Amino acid sequence: MKVLMINPPYNSSKYKFIGLVAPPLGIAYIAAMLERNGVTVRILDAPALEYDHDAVKNEIQKYSPDIISITAVTPTIDSALKTAQISKEVSPDSITVLGGYHPTFTYQEVLKNSYVDVVVCGEGEQTMVELVDAIEKGKNLKEVNGIAIKNFKTPPRKIIDDLDSIPFPARHLLPMDEYKILNMKLTTGTIVSGRGCPYNCSFCASSAMHGHKLRLRSAENVVDEMEHLVNDHDIEMIAFMDDTFTINKNRVYEICETIKDRGLDNYWGCTARVDTISEELLKTMKDAGCITMFLGVESSDQQVLNHLNKNTNINRIKKTFELTKKYGMRTIASVVLGMPGDTKRSIKSTIKFVKTLEPSYAVFSLATPYPGTEFYLKAASENLIKINDWSKYTLLSPVLETVDCSLEELRKLQRKAFTEFYLRPGYIARRTWTDGPIILKTIASIVKGV
Repeated sequence: MKVLMINPPYNSSKYKFIGLVAPPLGIAYIAAMLERNGVTVRILDAPALEYDHDAVKNEIQKYSPDIISITAVTPTIDSALKTAQISKEVSPDSITVLGGYHPTFTYQEVLKNSYVDVVVCGEGEQTMVELVDAIEKGKNLKEVNGIAIKNFKTPPRKIIDDLDSIPFPARHLLPMDEYKILNMKLTTGTIVSGRGCPYNCSFCASSAMHGHKLRLRSAENVVDEMEHLVNDHDIEMIAFMDDTFTINKNRVYEICETIKDRGLDNYWGCTARVDTISEELLKTMKDAGCITMFLGVESSDQQVLNHLNKNTNINRIKKTFELTKKYGMRTIASVVLGMPGDTKRSIKSTIKFVKTLEPSYAVFSLATPYPGTEFYLKAASENLIKINDWSKYTLLSPVLETVDCSLEELRKLQRKAFTEFYLRPGYIARRTWTDGPIILKTIASIVKGV
């Protein structure tokens, strides 16, 4: 059996806006599991190769796969479906499979398309191994847990508890020289060191996908992958893409100790919740090479934070940013504008608040209810969603209105947030001094994009 895994072309303004093309670790993990089980696999990463659908069509014709598996998140689902349609046109005997966040939570809608044969629901590593085996041997697909087809859905698959048992992503199948941020070559390698999140943030699709049970890879396994990135792919900076890398402090301490024991001197960054940070932890992470933290601020309105189920407060946010400045951490503040409880006044207050925190960078996203989240269920039930075009669900296009903000007003407030934050003379001078041309490219992208 020959399997072709496709990350479909995307035309989303979100990606053009920040010039970001990152490795698709989800399908790379699945490809590694398939290879371990003797399956011939190829990955076609269309965004990295700048392939449009015609180029993808040509690659499918040349490879002539038995199974075509296409990944999709909400903004790319239309492109994924178009890719599936093309697949059936040029390779009608191939089995088309869709997986990823969006198909998992909207499988009934996805399967209405005649050119989609199977949807993989949830984590796909073991499911794809069993699905490929069942197709090759002509087994009844009802024996494969974690899938949906036209006339039935099988029981959910048990999550993989031992993440160390999964091989590293099949990066040898990816165009590793083509990844970039701000349209510059990406010398940053991405790692996921755990799955699942015990928190209940209403807007998060990750816990809906991976569950609330926290599963962590061992420190040894994580640092093994860091060494793999450095030695085999010449990676200079490593980014941990976990929902919250700092949830389990003891595991973070173990990773930092292992990094130092092995003499790894590469820089790295991670995601964190403000309520998981202590001074001791920050000092330990900095000593082990951590220089960047992506921190969820979301809002300066405590009521909005409560509605988001953030389980934190404004004072804790302030204290954490003070600590990161003390230890010279580069910080990225993540902010969400336009939640149902937001008003023009609260949004403007949040913009002002973020500037007082003095993060290195800030990302002002518009509230977007993704399928599978508590936020989506509530917004849909209350008829708050005004835009049903999935390609607009990019965090940069407004899709729901607030109490006193229309879609156009939200768009203007987001533009105001970006320009007020990045176009401050003092800010430009400080960041240019520390980050050089990177900040100038960032500002140019912001001004052009908004």
